[in-house]
Amino acid sequence: MIDLHSHTNESDGTCSPAQLVAEAHRAGVTILGITDHDTFKGYDQALPAAAEAGLELVCGIELSTKLHGHSAHLLGYFLGHRNLDEFRTWVTGQQAERRDRNVRLVVRLQELGFDVTLAEAEARGRGMTGRPHFAQILVEKGYVANLRQAFDDYLDESAKGYVFRREPQFAEAVARIRAAGGIASLAHPVRVKGDIPALMPELCQSGLNAIEAYHSDHTPQDTQLYLGLASHYGLRVTGGSDYHGAIKPNVTFGSLRVPDDLLDQLRA
Repeated sequence: MIDLHSHTNESDGTCSPAQLVAEAHRAGVTILGITDHDTFKGYDQALPAAAEAGLELVCGIELSTKLHGHSAHLLGYFLGHRNLDEFRTWVTGQQAERRDRNVRLVVRLQELGFDVTLAEAEARGRGMTGRPHFAQILVEKGYVANLRQAFDDYLDESAKGYVFRREPQFAEAVARIRAAGGIASLAHPVRVKGDIPALMPELCQSGLNAIEAYHSDHTPQDTQLYLGLASHYGLRVTGGSDYHGAIKPNVTFGSLRVPDDLLDQLRA
């Protein structure tokens, strides 16, 4: 079984890197991509556990970018592990932007009357603290009923608690991944604002060379649409469950079937 989209607690997952490998191995995953947000820490830490379990680990990352003023996520896969030093340095800069946003987000949430501090958010997310960690606090303190309400009412782009984060433009992030020898894949396109078929010429012109056709949020019709776009534009295809552990209990390893030859096609 193959799964190329998963997260550890080095970003917004709930499993440590070793626990993530154990969960994947227990479910029968033989090839696992770790795609933490704006960091390789989870991947780096998971390498020994993956080697011990006999599980092949794929180096990946998920970047938050801006596309026409809206958030769009981009997956980067690095199958050859070459030329990554400069890219890793750039990613470190993105982490600093994330923390700056978090400081301003705390101020905004406090203005709305919530007893929230940066320290308690960072205790959950450490260097990769993000909105999901603030959502957890709002749930735990009884301000909202669940994580979905936390985002809908306060943390999503259109919500009253949202704070802008300086994110790279989509085309810049694609260029950075490609310059590092990586594959740049549009993550869960069903979540991207706008008409994906209409956007494809622009995205491909930016250097995008893959699309995540298989994802837990996609219906069979969505998957067929994205596979058709991949074929039309000559894009590679990626896919994975987007496993986060307890924070997304309905998304488990094995809940999404990805073709077994997907990684072979990417390598080719």
